[in-house]
Amino acid sequence: MIWFDLVTPKSVLFFIPIIKQIENKGRKTLITAREGEGYSEVVELLRLHNIPFTNRGEFGGACLRDKLHASIERQKALMEFVSLYNIDRLVCLCSVDANRVAFGLGIPVINFYDIPLSDHKENFKKALPQARLTLPLSNRVIKPFVVPDDIFRRFSLDDEQIFSYGFIDPVIWLKAFKPDMKSVEAILKPYGLDLKKPLIVIREEEYKASYVDKHYPILYDAMQEIATQTGANIVIIPRYESRYLKEQFPFVSVLEEKVVIQHLLAYADLFIGGGGTLNTEACYFGTPTISTRSFISHYDKYQIDQGLMEWVNTKEELLEAVGRMMSKRYDERAKEVFGAMVVDVEAIVEAILD
Repeated sequence: MIWFDLVTPKSVLFFIPIIKQIENKGRKTLITAREGEGYSEVVELLRLHNIPFTNRGEFGGACLRDKLHASIERQKALMEFVSLYNIDRLVCLCSVDANRVAFGLGIPVINFYDIPLSDHKENFKKALPQARLTLPLSNRVIKPFVVPDDIFRRFSLDDEQIFSYGFIDPVIWLKAFKPDMKSVEAILKPYGLDLKKPLIVIREEEYKASYVDKHYPILYDAMQEIATQTGANIVIIPRYESRYLKEQFPFVSVLEEKVVIQHLLAYADLFIGGGGTLNTEACYFGTPTISTRSFISHYDKYQIDQGLMEWVNTKEELLEAVGRMMSKRYDERAKEVFGAMVVDVEAIVEAILD
């Protein structure tokens, strides 16, 4: 049995086609997840896609002490649970808890990782805490072509343990996705928006994640001016809790329910994102994309270099970019860049099962 521990929304979407391919080969899978107060996106996404899973443990929040406590408790819960099954390998996007449990129980670990550093170069001082705690435990690492092999060698991996694939992660689930304007209308209908106005979709940074130094205020400080400047409908996809967003920005719409947000990203006039996955999804659709992330990853840099995304570091830069990029499509460039990427799920599955 192959164990998948899915702890981020991105990991759910990424592994769905891989899990299905493995199960088509007659192999059994076991899927675990986590949630917590203000953090239910993972389990909601699993339910949305009808993926059977077992919830074990919680998300620890922003406080380091709470994170550590939640991690220790989750490791205990996972150890007791997976010990009931005949697990022959763990597959995950560098889940610290699952890595520690698998390593302790002698279960081979296969880590997927597209962001080992909070940097687009090879500055090992920028290694993410999750990477430091997981990659050295790996029997194999599977990663996108944009991340240099040398980084993983620094994590004590040999060349034969490193497997690269020829696409940026979100492409694995976007290749078969068909955007639909009717779905956009259905998503926005409950909010009573004038659909004739331009649409700006916004995603916060993962400011509670251990790899984010602090809660950067750029986007929040500029929100009122963006609304005034553009006259657009502004829809925020909350990262965690939504109440404070409603209270602080009563003039925007905050999505409450879990929906297929890719429809919104495809038809938005502008996307402003503080993360990685949704930024890439917006770029894939040719939607003008501004990154307010506090750092630039390797795949961020690739998309910036390809002319599909811009990165801003100040409120002034953000407002200037909004005015310049609003409703400016990059459809042809997106088709050229992402159309050249090869998604070979079978090769990835072989790398897992090998």
